[in-house]
Amino acid sequence: MTRSPIRLRWLQLAAILLACALVGNMPALISRAQDGGPSAAENAPLTDETPTDEANPAPAQDENSLSLWRLYSQGGFFMIPITLLSILTVVMAIERSFALRRERVLPGQMVTTLGQLSTSPGGFDPRKAFRICQQYPSAASRVVRTMLLKVGRPISEIEHAVSEASNREASRLYANVRWLNLAATIAPLLGLLGTVQGMILAFHKMTTLAPGQDKATELASGIYVALVTTFAGLCVAIPAAIFSHWFEGKIQTLFHETDELVFSLLPQVERYENRVRFSHQQADNDTVEPPASPASVVGAAGK
Repeated sequence: MTRSPIRLRWLQLAAILLACALVGNMPALISRAQDGGPSAAENAPLTDETPTDEANPAPAQDENSLSLWRLYSQGGFFMIPITLLSILTVVMAIERSFALRRERVLPGQMVTTLGQLSTSPGGFDPRKAFRICQQYPSAASRVVRTMLLKVGRPISEIEHAVSEASNREASRLYANVRWLNLAATIAPLLGLLGTVQGMILAFHKMTTLAPGQDKATELASGIYVALVTTFAGLCVAIPAAIFSHWFEGKIQTLFHETDELVFSLLPQVERYENRVRFSHQQADNDTVEPPASPASVVGAAGK
């Protein structure tokens, strides 16, 4: 049994979110691994000879331990815009996940109904097709309605109108994806800028140390704090780039299917070229007269 494309996309989104969570917790996991985990004394069974906590109080928490909150607080001013970009990435990723659902871009029921209309015994009726598109408001329905409003005009004009409508709808769907591209581009640059600033301050501090002070320790402390912003910027930029690439591929796939739908309807619309005109105000009429055959048109012209 095969999974539906919608379920597969949600599984991919869950996997991406899980990967982002693991990347965010990586420093804590590394710190825990470097500490060696729980000691053997902690895992030893409790016996009568084992001293109680009252006799041996637990040591105070190491003030030099590495934690995400401590790194964040030492990151400096540039952590603020990086944090705002991370919020923007999460909001845009959630918004595009709902906005780019198949039923909101290319409803399957609309495609099925239009296909049945094309193969119906009465032939393809542009007004019925227009009302079907009105029942399923979406990007694909707006492209098809643009084509239907050009019924009776030359096929080249119809193709040009469809191309413009498709590009307009694609640009509308790409609008919020551009914010993800912005976050993926700006976040690492802000992180690098914060690191450069931190390195400048660290080396400046080296010049003000009194003789005899440990310069190597001071320099190492300044460098690791300076690298925090680069780490934070990459943690924001990598998920933003992944989401952006995924949404762009999804938009391209949906519009390829929309183009296939339009091209499948073009032969039906081409039969009305230079014979029937169709407007938005006439959409509520029941039927449209079928196009006259070439022989009848020639006979009418002779009369």
